[in-house]
Amino acid sequence: MTRCLRHARHYIASLLLLWGFSMPAAATLFRIGLITPPGHQWTDAADAFASAVATQYGGEHEVIVYPSRQLGTEAQMLQLLQTGALDFAILTVSELSNRLPRFNALYAPYRVGSAQQAAELLGSAAARELLAGLPDELGVIGTGYTMAGMRHILSRKPLAQVQDLQGIKVRITPLAPVRDFYRLLGAAPTPMPLSSVFDALANGQIDAIDMDLESIWTLRYYEYADTLLLSGHMMFPAVGLMSARGSLRLPAHLRQALAALLQQQLEAVLNRYPALEAQWLNQLQATGITITAVDAAWFGEAPVQWQQHTLPP
Repeated sequence: MTRCLRHARHYIASLLLLWGFSMPAAATLFRIGLITPPGHQWTDAADAFASAVATQYGGEHEVIVYPSRQLGTEAQMLQLLQTGALDFAILTVSELSNRLPRFNALYAPYRVGSAQQAAELLGSAAARELLAGLPDELGVIGTGYTMAGMRHILSRKPLAQVQDLQGIKVRITPLAPVRDFYRLLGAAPTPMPLSSVFDALANGQIDAIDMDLESIWTLRYYEYADTLLLSGHMMFPAVGLMSARGSLRLPAHLRQALAALLQQQLEAVLNRYPALEAQWLNQLQATGITITAVDAAWFGEAPVQWQQHTLPP
């Protein structure tokens, strides 16, 4: 009996070994997190990345998308990337800038004059060089950039001149360069996560928001603030990140292929933003809200003062 059992075990082991050569391995599950809701361009990029991976690898690898801060704040997602508990993320560059001041340069007021110029800058070799040290500095790999176009000011109050910003509460992304700009203008910058903005604007907790046209239109912020200062005073970049620790578990060719697939989708968003901004502006104009286009001169000395205060000589 013992001898028969031994033969049976050898036979089963041989079959399993043979099956192992012919059967596909279990799918590898990857996770990508971000703060934007479904329907936002960044979330669309993450969904397209997941679809591209599924198509290229035929189910051998799968990407699960977690939008709307399901995995936490950007700071928490960065920590998950550092430990290898999260594989990918699309984060605002502000999360890097808060730790590495060299990224502040991307927020310089009027460094670029349009979404098209922003896309060109973020696609440049100089911008990519900023990402080079991330594996050693933060334990993440930067695959490249995308953006949410240009920043504008949507207000519950009229903004005829820069002095009208004095003392008003302006919602900002929790980022020192943006905070400093509004302080120079005499406003009261109020850091607030995107998920809290609608209610805060509706109930008068804030007077204005620093925001991109996509969010102003798609999240319907214009319903509670009818003055749009079309300023384009800053671009708002985002970055695709891969966990450096998690990537060590992958073959080099797979690591490189996944990074390339993510960046392809981020670049697609980057390249279509100029046309999308024009579309959102047309839709906002049709609502009848007051829209006033201004340039750097409207803000007086603040843009120059910002550079002197924030950027190294």
